[in-house]
Amino acid sequence: MELNKQEYDKYVKQITPSHSLGTDMLRAFVTGGTICLLGQISVTSMMTLWGMEKDTAMTWMQLELILLSVILTGMNVYPKIVKWGGAGALVPITGFANSVVAPAIEYKAEGQVFGIGCKIFTIAGPVILYGILASWVLGVIYWIGKMVGVL
Repeated sequence: MELNKQEYDKYVKQITPSHSLGTDMLRAFVTGGTICLLGQISVTSMMTLWGMEKDTAMTWMQLELILLSVILTGMNVYPKIVKWGGAGALVPITGFANSVVAPAIEYKAEGQVFGIGCKIFTIAGPVILYGILASWVLGVIYWIGKMVGVL
């Protein structure tokens, strides 16, 4: 019995992926930095080549990054980028777009309503919910602070 437990522990240790915090942080930095670099190149290009105002160029850049994320998710490339880059690919706006598109693709076989309609915000829904809730709570705290004269 003890031999089987030792063999099982050895097997589990063998197949369990090991992670290096330093390597994971470096990969996240490179991935997130690359996404930001692409965004900056886009903004700079639109401002210099097309004469756009900075705010307009930044809006178009966000749309470009979202579209790129959606296309790469549909082609099953973005999940590989996320697997390699971790939080560097999940934190930017591209990660949010991926979190909306991935469930839609996964559940499309179940139909428009019960598949895509019900499951599209499975991942992004909690982020939206708690983001709105936190902004509402902070807004009330700010309002009370203004009323009392603290802020």
